Amino acid sequence: MRIFDAFVDAYGSAPEGVWHAPGRVNLIGEHTDYNDGLVLPFAVPWGVTIAASPRQDDTIRLLSLQMGAQTVEHLDEAHGWARYPVGVFWALRGNGLPVRGADLVIDGDIPEGAGLSSSAALEVATAFALNDLYALAQSPMDLARTAQRAENDFAGMPCGIMDQATSALAREGHALLLDCRTLGSRQIPFDLPAHGLELLIINTNVKHALADGQYARRRQECEAAAAHLGVPALRDVTDLAGALGRLSGAERRRTQHVVTENHRVEALIGLLRAGAVTEIGALLNASHLSLRDQFEVSCPELDVAVESAVRGGARGARMTGGGFGGSAIALVAVERAESVRNSVKAAYAERGWRDPDFLTATPAAGARRLT
Repeated sequence: MRIFDAFVDAYGSAPEGVWHAPGRVNLIGEHTDYNDGLVLPFAVPWGVTIAASPRQDDTIRLLSLQMGAQTVEHLDEAHGWARYPVGVFWALRGNGLPVRGADLVIDGDIPEGAGLSSSAALEVATAFALNDLYALAQSPMDLARTAQRAENDFAGMPCGIMDQATSALAREGHALLLDCRTLGSRQIPFDLPAHGLELLIINTNVKHALADGQYARRRQECEAAAAHLGVPALRDVTDLAGALGRLSGAERRRTQHVVTENHRVEALIGLLRAGAVTEIGALLNASHLSLRDQFEVSCPELDVAVESAVRGGARGARMTGGGFGGSAIALVAVERAESVRNSVKAAYAERGWRDPDFLTATPAAGARRLT
């Protein structure tokens, strides 16, 4: 194992263990997580692997096979990518848990910039490693919440719980229905090959610079809309027409998306339970239109990916993730997959854009110890 050898080379001894946490793709339920809503993601086959051993002091030594090395004597010394794993140490210590330092080697194979949540995978892998190294007896959901706190309060990204929970809880062959208010979850069978289908991830290979600031702004707009409506979160809006009549501008549009997106999650679950997997494409299309027009987090590259995938024969498609770049997903009959790829590539070439990359996503297992 490459990471095992790298650990021995870096630190002169074998690691105490090796852990893996996957990235995720969200089937439907976008920007609903921080509105206490419903999401339906699943883990992807790519993720972050960490080899680790505990230390007798508080020093954290990090070696990423992709990003280089950092040594952190004091938590506020961490910078760049290291703030994600170091934030987990900070969050665990802040919860009063007996976590000292560690030596870590990190290896990842999540495609960069694809919006498949490499940061959550890094946080969750770190959390699972420290949980075992220091015998913390934390549940997978406890570790997911710790990882979210690390990203929110240490790394400074105001994400919801979806990414970390999926990485921690996912089950192979299933999508994860997560209620982001109660943190209750159910594993939903999602066997596309049995229906002659596959889920194609279309990585646009772009990430627009405004993404992070706009993400925070969308969250603020949702919170302001909920405050104006007198509800704890937009998840609590039951009379959409009445709510829209009391709002205007961005707050009105954000509310319309969040409320209807929660309904789409429930509708898609109903189709999956009925065995009507081939019929979910229309809900993917509707989700994308809402994200484009009401939540305004799409971009030309995502729109063209979605439109050309459907034109090429996809049953449905939508952007996935935070937006402003990253990836789209397309539900495709296996025999039409090549046609869909060719349609998207031709649309990109016509505009002089860099070729997109394509990945076929199958629901993978969540975080676990490998050795």
